[in-house]
Amino acid sequence: MVRPKKYRFVSAFPKILYFKPHGMLSELEEIEMYVEELEAIKLKDLDGLKQEECAKKMKISRPTFHRIYRRARKKIAEALINGKALKIERAAMVNKRVFECLICYYRWDQRGGSCPKCGSKKIRSNFMVR
Repeated sequence: MVRPKKYRFVSAFPKILYFKPHGMLSELEEIEMYVEELEAIKLKDLDGLKQEECAKKMKISRPTFHRIYRRARKKIAEALINGKALKIERAAMVNKRVFECLICYYRWDQRGGSCPKCGSKKIRSNFMVR
């Protein structure tokens, strides 16, 4: 039996969900890229983090991060080389806003200005996607 897929933490959802080659017809073959794959590209390539750091931010193992990252790079390469549209898919995912204390690492899902456990104001918010 296959294990259930764990939540992956994503810092933000993208504002632009569709990319296509300039001057191409609207009826292009599409490649679906998931939000977690885009987050992997952002963390590794844009933010310049090491894979271990990326995996920690997404709350997944390093091998899982590597698989997500490799899959994302392949999709981007296929879209660029073969002139396909890239569609960022988020509709099928369950997402939930989560807040995390940067001092005691306690997590909760209700908006608030401070950590309910230790009272620290040093908090960040993430999204969980599955």
